[in-house]
Amino acid sequence: MITTDTAAFREALPTGGRLLGLDVGTKTIGTALCDAGWSFASPALLIRRTKFTADKVALVAMIGEQHVTGLVIGLPINLDGTESPRSQSTRAFARNLADLGLPILLWDERWSTQAVERQMIAEDISRAKRAERVDKLAASYILQGAIDALVRV
Repeated sequence: MITTDTAAFREALPTGGRLLGLDVGTKTIGTALCDAGWSFASPALLIRRTKFTADKVALVAMIGEQHVTGLVIGLPINLDGTESPRSQSTRAFARNLADLGLPILLWDERWSTQAVERQMIAEDISRAKRAERVDKLAASYILQGAIDALVRV
């Protein structure tokens, strides 16, 4: 199941469980994990993209090791609410993960990278370190927004 509907995703996960958040870029995939009670999201690994099959192997390993029950994938939507080629690419990425049998929530990620960048600048983190961390932190920001919405449903 792939959905943008938080309530439908919540129904697919009646017992909760750990969720894996993904910020899918062209060069990297930022990942984040939340606790089984859906309280907080934490940055996890940064996967350097190669071929999709290798990316999927890395994700499958992480899913198994962390006992993940669902995926939250950031969906890049334009500021006016329309979808772009990146949105379509992310939807295709999600469809290619559908055979894992996990529910997938596509979550609006419009402001994730900007919010994370602003926070790191406020913390006076160097540009080089920001570039290294931004995708993992964006995945955490995306996942936190989703789990906050899930507990309200």
